[in-house]
Amino acid sequence: MNDFLAESSEEVITLDNVMLTYEAEHSVNALEDIHIKINEGEFVCLLGPSGCGKSTLLKIIAGFIKPTKGTATMSGTPINGPDWHRGVVFQQPPLYPWLNVEDNVKFGLKMRKIPSRIGKETVNEYLEKVGLLEFGKNRIYELSGGMRQRVAIARVLVNNPKVLLMDEPFGALDALTREQMQNLIRKIWWETGKTILFITHDVDEALSLGTRVLIMSKRPGRIIKEFKVNFTKSITGENSDRTRYTNEFQELREQILNLINKTDATYSI
Repeated sequence: MNDFLAESSEEVITLDNVMLTYEAEHSVNALEDIHIKINEGEFVCLLGPSGCGKSTLLKIIAGFIKPTKGTATMSGTPINGPDWHRGVVFQQPPLYPWLNVEDNVKFGLKMRKIPSRIGKETVNEYLEKVGLLEFGKNRIYELSGGMRQRVAIARVLVNNPKVLLMDEPFGALDALTREQMQNLIRKIWWETGKTILFITHDVDEALSLGTRVLIMSKRPGRIIKEFKVNFTKSITGENSDRTRYTNEFQELREQILNLINKTDATYSI
């Protein structure tokens, strides 16, 4: 394993004094005074009560929306719109049902006019990484929810983005499939060294995946606490439960839940 978290890692994503106000009949402050720095190779998990602005924050980093105030930059360059260097995986993967698995994964490369021979080799490489090489000719409707999410992850990774933005990507999956997908994304992170920002409502998921966990307050969303963690380094398929039931894991879990519950009494454990 490479050490992706070296002190000399490049600062990849920077949000400085970011604020987002939705202007409608009544103005709504979604985000306020957001300061975030994410270094190369970090796996940052973002937790907070429903409606606190987690997805809004991710959309700013993705370039889908611009902050009302403050700056969002990637490697020192202002984020002014979507870019393939920042790949996004949503909870419901927006796949094209009229294309097969292989063509869905290939779509971004085709748009970038990558030569067909190189594109096919790259597609096969990432289908193999997500365990779907033998399903390349299948239609999307023939796949389970977990398999569709694997296609979505392969479609993003095939473009070799520098940053992977994941918005509750496993939230709609059953418990067993969810754990399998967590193991998959952990494996991909270790193999590729991608920088990942991962939004979740699940405290256990955040602690078992992230190298850093950020907690947001209720709206207007602010970063109210940061935890540096390293459970992901010790979790494997065989010892995941053993790690989750250590005193250190459980104490940190309770600390995070208590913190979130103070900001929103309806937050789900």
